[in-house]
Amino acid sequence: MSRVSHAIDRIEVTFDDEKLVANAGLLLVATLALRLDLEAVVNRLVRLNGRVGGSRPGRKVLTLVHAIVAGGSHIDHADVLRCGGTEKVLAFRVMAPSTLGTFLRSFSFGHVRQLEAVVGEALRRAWSMGAGPGRGRLVIDVDSTICEVTGKKKQGAAFGYTKKLGYHPILATRADTGEVVHARMRKGSANTARGTKRFVEEIVARVRRAGATGEIVMRFDSGYWSNDTIAVLGRLGVRYTMAVRANNKGPSAAIAAIDEDSWVDIDYTPDGQAQVAECVYKKRRLVVRRTRLTDTRQAKLWPDWRHFAFLTDLDDDAAIVDGFHRQHAVVELSIRDLKEGAGMEHVPSGNFDANSAWLQCAVLAHNLIRWTATIGGPSPIEELTVARTVRTRLIAIPGRLVNLAGTMTLRGPLGWPWEPWFHRRLDRLRALQPLTG
Repeated sequence: MSRVSHAIDRIEVTFDDEKLVANAGLLLVATLALRLDLEAVVNRLVRLNGRVGGSRPGRKVLTLVHAIVAGGSHIDHADVLRCGGTEKVLAFRVMAPSTLGTFLRSFSFGHVRQLEAVVGEALRRAWSMGAGPGRGRLVIDVDSTICEVTGKKKQGAAFGYTKKLGYHPILATRADTGEVVHARMRKGSANTARGTKRFVEEIVARVRRAGATGEIVMRFDSGYWSNDTIAVLGRLGVRYTMAVRANNKGPSAAIAAIDEDSWVDIDYTPDGQAQVAECVYKKRRLVVRRTRLTDTRQAKLWPDWRHFAFLTDLDDDAAIVDGFHRQHAVVELSIRDLKEGAGMEHVPSGNFDANSAWLQCAVLAHNLIRWTATIGGPSPIEELTVARTVRTRLIAIPGRLVNLAGTMTLRGPLGWPWEPWFHRRLDRLRALQPLTG
């Protein structure tokens, strides 16, 4: 046995430090939540009076949200907030997991909508502090995902088009920051486009209330292709790019009629070729990208052009609009982050409405992580807003609360690589003007 392993074997372990803080960086998130006055917002908007477990919803929602920020994906992971001195860096009373489970099960369809309103109000408050787009262009990506589950006791879970058992929430994310501006849980068997028109109307109303006064552009994949949705976008004054299924009879005929001289080469992968052109389909602008492989061996397997098309009312050159629409893929990064980094990798309850409420808590956690790292004047290093990165660098810091000459001090490990970033973020969050009411 080596000397190193021998030394490791001689280490004794005890869990008895009442001043140790498991995730000292929760101080940052708690500071922002306090500036946003989130507990009061929840207490005002979520009215569960008379329902078992429904009292004091603010502290319960904040317990769930901060547990998710710390990496929790199950209700009982909230116990991480109750160990050592962790609760002392939070601005609310931490609730027990058993209480939180009862609380989530007290939600009905209407109460979930009240919690959605909390997310919208949090967005408005954060944007009023400088996190919003203001009069600039706001690009929103609409998409859905599958939250896979196991077992047969998850109410509303079903096999959808992916052949996986789960739920099928619809999400709207802000392209430049990854914030989730709106989300709604749906049953696993829900059609991709189900409820899109109403969802779009709610998105626009929400971001306008939050302070977005500039142009709004929404991007959709072909699962949301609908003339009715396009009509709603037009009525609301929202620009769009919406993919269509190029192999459908109507679009395929329009694509086939494009003159060969109209195709323009665009940058593509080293082993492929891509061109764009445009035409009119049902009085709307249809931009088409076609691609094929240039490697002679692979080209023998796929010799023909493959076509990808989308409808749009944007006025830019076809190649520019095509590049803009392809950036819709960034929504997958936000969805992955919501699932892996903000509690949606596991849908914890057997009750559908409880899981819907959990989704809204996950969205709040997801957005708080981003605002914690960016609000108040970001610099290049603070643009790293992937939840796992922020959690590793700013949240999951071991610390100890001590009294130094009458001042409560949170002591972190010597040589923490991101100590300057932490101090910079804490200073900026504390400088924010608190909101009340």
